[in-house]
Amino acid sequence: MKIKHVFFDLDRTLWDFERNSETALRQIYEELKLSKYMESFDSFMEVYRRVNGEWWNKYRYGKVKKEDLRVGRFLDTLREFDAENFEIATQLGERYVQVSPYQTNLLPHTAETLKELKENGNAIHIITNGFKEIQFIKLKNSDILHYFDDVLCSEEVGVNKPDPLVFKSAMERTNAKAHESIMIGDDFEADVLGAEKVGIKGVLFDPNEHFKHNNEVHKIQSLKEVPPIVVGL
Repeated sequence: MKIKHVFFDLDRTLWDFERNSETALRQIYEELKLSKYMESFDSFMEVYRRVNGEWWNKYRYGKVKKEDLRVGRFLDTLREFDAENFEIATQLGERYVQVSPYQTNLLPHTAETLKELKENGNAIHIITNGFKEIQFIKLKNSDILHYFDDVLCSEEVGVNKPDPLVFKSAMERTNAKAHESIMIGDDFEADVLGAEKVGIKGVLFDPNEHFKHNNEVHKIQSLKEVPPIVVGL
């Protein structure tokens, strides 16, 4: 069956989250003079990455609210340096939201892959757990928004990936049928398993080969592999 609809995750799949986040946080680290609380920016980033991941996992399953995540991840990071300060954590949260979405680094082959899919007649969409007001800034400033027919942020649905309702809502909005659709993302549980629960073929974007324990998963290491997969399915 010909694939007509290609759904992508955004962060760490198309938009280079790690690089963009680090660039933004390095700027904010200097602005807020955080060096007086910790030995280096690298030590700050090491703790923040781990803490941020923990908070996003809680957000994914509805255990914390968006507002709690934005400040809590920074408060917990500061706490590990014995520098717990709600005012500084709030400033960090506010500045991060202001600075990070305007970073424009994309993962390799993003634009050319989207262009090729569009030229091949595919409808291209985003399904993201990221916050709506931020994700649109990222897409616009990275100059890829025009490729997408629909951008669904899970907060519009009220639950997050991998909840089937997110994928069902995306299909309803785009008039897509599951057997004519494919989902590409970097998160095995949220993107691949979430999509396959509703009958959409899931493809794991795993450029650094972190995911090894399930050989049945369709994996790619480069976005250049997406158009041939779409044609071949």
